[in-house]
Amino acid sequence: MRQKLREVQIKLMRGLLDLIILQFLSVEPMHGYRVITSIRRNFGVYFGPSTIYPLLGILEEKGYIKSEWNLNTDRPRKVYSLTPEGSSLLNGTEESLSHICRRLTSIGLNRIPITGNNCNPKQPERLT
Repeated sequence: MRQKLREVQIKLMRGLLDLIILQFLSVEPMHGYRVITSIRRNFGVYFGPSTIYPLLGILEEKGYIKSEWNLNTDRPRKVYSLTPEGSSLLNGTEESLSHICRRLTSIGLNRIPITGNNCNPKQPERLT
């Protein structure tokens, strides 16, 4: 049963991955590898560069994030940050997810055995 729940969690994560990335970038700008490690640290799921970098490119093409090269480190890194359009999308999506969660609760699906407070998403932790 635990494996099946894990599969459901990963499936949900895949479907919401763009929003998860926007949420992380709403806290602070990040380079791609840091996005990968933040997802793994906060959710316990690994999505590699072949998943994350194309998604960052799509989000940038859509105008939800922007990137700048940081050349002030030993290794140049492309740093992504949230745009106002991305912030608006994220705010609207949070409302939609809360609505879906409330509806699931109202029809009795709040008994799904997933740990945590399912209907109250928390802000990702700020990494140092």
